[in-house]
Order: sequence, then structure tokens, then C-alpha cells
Amino acid sequence: MATRTAPEGEIISIKDGKLVVPDRPIIPFVEGDGTGPDIWRASVRVFDAAVEKAYGGKRKIVWHEVLAGEKAFRETGNWLPDETVEAFQRYLVGIKGPLTTPVGGGIRSLNVALRQLLDLYVCLRPVRHFRGVPSPVKHPEKVDMVIFRENTEDLYAGIEYRAGTPEAQKVLEFLRVTFPKDFEKIRFGTAEKTDAFLQMLGASPEGKVEVGVGIKPISRIGTERLVGAAIQYAIQFKRKSVTLVHKGNIQKFSEGAFRDWGYEYAERAFGDYVYTWSQWERTRAVQGEAAANAEQSEALKAGRILIKDAIADITLQQVLTRPDEFDVIATPNLNGDYLSDALAAQVGGIGIAPGGNINYVTGHAIFEATHGTAPKYANLDKVNPGSVILSGDMMLRYMGWIEAADLIVAALERTIQQKVVTYDFARLMEGAREVRTSEFADAMIANMDRVIGDEHRIGHDIVSPDLVRPVEHETFPRATVGALMTRNVVSVAGNAPLSDTTHLMRSRGITSVVVEPSDGKGWGIMTMRDVLKKVVRDDVRVNGMTVDQIATRPLITISPEKTLAECAALMLEKNIRRVVVVRDGVPVGIISETDIFRYVEERDVVEQAAH
Repeated sequence: MATRTAPEGEIISIKDGKLVVPDRPIIPFVEGDGTGPDIWRASVRVFDAAVEKAYGGKRKIVWHEVLAGEKAFRETGNWLPDETVEAFQRYLVGIKGPLTTPVGGGIRSLNVALRQLLDLYVCLRPVRHFRGVPSPVKHPEKVDMVIFRENTEDLYAGIEYRAGTPEAQKVLEFLRVTFPKDFEKIRFGTAEKTDAFLQMLGASPEGKVEVGVGIKPISRIGTERLVGAAIQYAIQFKRKSVTLVHKGNIQKFSEGAFRDWGYEYAERAFGDYVYTWSQWERTRAVQGEAAANAEQSEALKAGRILIKDAIADITLQQVLTRPDEFDVIATPNLNGDYLSDALAAQVGGIGIAPGGNINYVTGHAIFEATHGTAPKYANLDKVNPGSVILSGDMMLRYMGWIEAADLIVAALERTIQQKVVTYDFARLMEGAREVRTSEFADAMIANMDRVIGDEHRIGHDIVSPDLVRPVEHETFPRATVGALMTRNVVSVAGNAPLSDTTHLMRSRGITSVVVEPSDGKGWGIMTMRDVLKKVVRDDVRVNGMTVDQIATRPLITISPEKTLAECAALMLEKNIRRVVVVRDGVPVGIISETDIFRYVEERDVVEQAAH
């Protein structure tokens, strides 16, 4: 049996619910079937280049190939070797290309198998439009949704029995004896019913039953952990709503229960952060619709996240007609499968749609292409590598390597806007230059240099990763610094070129960066105001200058547990507009006077409504 020896590197671990990612983590990968090898060869070069350019060689992914799919079967006689599952189990984070799944027979879905074996209960599918990507809708830019699809239950649990088998007949017989009224609902559950219909057609009777049987399990715990992850995501990234998408009007005790459990858990676990349509219904029943509408309006003005629900078939219509009304979506397995691909079509297709399968408790995660293997294009160096590349972007963010992830996205956007694309986009874009898979990767890597300014990189550690942990879900009381702070903090070295750093700030839309300790000096900060005061006003050229020349040290800090009153007092005492939030000596966020002002305004609105 062929095996792959793990290379020398370090293992990602999880401690107190947070990933601990070393500088040389071992990442298992499956290159995939069909077009998978072509896509992987291009994608891995993009990943490696982004990490190298973002961290100046201080970090590097140690890739470890593991086998699954056709390549595994050829080399080992097993479609999913135990060694592969063990590798994903041991190293926590991995990535894979598309895998073969024969329809109607043969091997079980390898994707589903990996999700269930590792209990990867969240299928995370962010869907957004990249400017320049061809789309069949008029306003694809309105699509900005994140789907949390339950991954381990529903019909995808795989509990089904082929028609005509003893197993199927045993289930049917159990229903006939134990639940006769329910059994009557099976249209052709007996030979008599089958033959009666055939007789209506003038056909000969068959005297047999052929009914496939499937079971649809949906549990309270499975629902709560999915909905909890979706709400936590919405809190962390300041999204406006979470929609529970279901078919509970028909499947009342499975998908209907999913909706009810979702509302109950949202109120129980996140009551200070959300307002639910269930609350609206209770208020309407007692005080009337006007009072319920007013209550919801004030809750949303106060910054609470709206938890609502939608029937699955209506959702598929409304994401086309009113996409800006959806934000985060939580849904059972089958609905999520339909919905994520339908949304992908609006922003360019599944060829550029990323996906991740995550267990936020154990830390396990496998990121993957969302498209099929397209075997007719295998080894032609032709197809779009965007799905795997963006899945790698998701993986890097999950690991906390945010700067490398941002570099990938910026390079991808720039390459598409230059109309340098693979055949699938080229045939839909006027004036496009069609390139091969490998050439698309070349163009992205070249654009990384343009994004950051690689000419100054040698000898400088310009940008550190964002100081935000990907699995840090700590929440703070509403009137504290931690509740209001912006968690995305970018740090730069003091000797970083000022020109590169200002370009970074402009491209990412940020107004300040934290400056790292060096030469005995502690943490500092550089803001746009520093640039105005010390560069623009004095008409100084930034070429040749470093961040240290205009940064402010020492850094004035505050802990996330402090009250807003204490924070305001500090700002007034020091005559500053923003304070860096620090925990264990490391910056974890920034809070500004604007954040506090907005909170006061929203608080007053709520208090006035209460009186």
C-alpha cells in the first residue's frame, strides 16, 4: 500500500478554544480528481507566494499530500484510506480539491464521509461578487451572504435503503404495523396500490413493491451548534441578520423544529445581542403589530442582530429579487446545498465559490473546492482555479494568517479586473485575455507585488498578521470596551517603508496601524492624522521614510474589560481619538471616539423608547 510520509514541520493545536498556529504548520492536502491536479499546481503556488510575500519568509506552510478519490484507489485500492482521515484528524486544518462521487451507486460520497468522520458540522460558504466577474444578474454586487449549512444531519446522514431490498421492505413493514395511518400516506407502499394504478394505464400487474426509503434526522443539539456558530459569526463580523431557512411549513417536526430550536437558542444564549421574530410574534399577540414593529425597530437601532426565518422555496426566489435583505443564513443540509450553488451562480458560478467544513469545538477544518472534477478537462491546464484559491483564502483566515489571505483576494480582484481570466470567464467578458490555469496563477503572483510594493520588501518585515484569532468568540458586556472595539488590528514593523504602509492602509480602508516593538521601544501607533501632520503639511516625500519616523510611542492602551466611562476619561485625559485595546500585552482591537458616540446615540434611542 502506498503511503505519504509527513514532512518536517509543526502541528497546529487548539487550546482554550483558540487555534495555536506555528510558523511552519503541516497542512495535509488532497489534490483531487479530474482537473484537481491542474488546479492544485496553480493554487499552491499562489498560497506559497502570498505567505512568502506577506511575512518575508518568517512563515511557511509545510504541505503534506494525503490520498483520496481516484488516485487513492489506484495506489491503495481504497477510495478513502484510514491514513488520510488520521492525517486530517491529527493536523486539524487541511484543504482538498474536487473528488469523484459516482451517482446512483459505487462509492459513498467522499466529501460527506470526511465531514461525518471528523464531525465537521458547519459547511461555511461565503458568497460575494468580485468586481469584473461576469454574472447573469444586473446587480451581483448586492450579493454578500455567508451560508452556514448543517453538515452532519438531514437526508445527507445517508440513512436510506434501495427500493426492493430486504432492508427497505423491513422499514415499510415496520411502518405498516406500527404506524398504519402514516403508512397509508406512502402512495405505492403495497403491491395492491401499484397494480391498481398499472391497471388504470392498461398495463399488466407486477405484484411487487419498489419504494426507496430515506430517513431525515434533525436534532436539537445539531441545530443549536449550527445556529450558535452563525450568530457568533454575525456578532464577530458585525453582520445585521441571521436568517433560518427551512421547509417547516411542510416538514413540521424536522425543519419546523430546526426553526423553533434556532429561535429558542438565539434568545437563550445570545439574548443581549439579538432580536428574534419569535419575540416580535409574542409582542404582537399581547400588544399589537404596531408595538411589535416599534420594538423591533428600536432593537435594531441599538445594534442588535435580527434573527428571522424564511421558507426555503421563497428564499430561492428572494435571493434573486431582494439579495440585500439577506446576510448570514443558517439552514439544514439539503437546503444549504441548493442555496449555496444557486447563490454562486449569481456571482460567477461555483468555479469561483469557496467552501469550508468546520468543527468550531475541536478546531478541525477542511477547506475545499465546491465544483466537480470536470474530467473532460483533466490535464489540459484550462479550468478556473478560483474555487480552490478562495478556499485557501478561507483557510488562511481560519489560521489567523490574515495578511496572506488579504493579499490573495487583492491579487485575484486585480487580475480579474485586468480581464486576465480562464476560458469560463473569457467567453463571457468583452476584451478578455484567455489564459491557462497556470498562467492565471502567474498573473496573480505578479499582481501581489503590485498590491504591496515588493521592491522594498527585502530586509523588512512589513506587515504582521491581523491580531485576531480565527476561533476567538469571546463576548463582553455591552457597555464595555471589548463589546465596541473593532477587532481587526493590523501591525507593522517600525522599519517598514512608509510608502508601502500607507498603500496598505488605503487598499484595506483602515485609518491606523499598530507599530510593533523594536530596539527597546514598546508598541506604538501610526494614524492617517500622523501622515497629515508630519508628511502632507510639511510637504515631505514618503520615499525612503519608515513608519518609525512618524509613529507615536509609547502606545496608550486599555483592557477590553474596562467600562466606556473609563475609556472616555482616558481619551479626554490624553487628548486622543482612539485607544488600542490590549490583552496579555498584545493588541486585540481598537476603540475610537466614533464607536463610543454611536453607542451613546443608540442607547439614548432605546431608553427614550422604553419611557
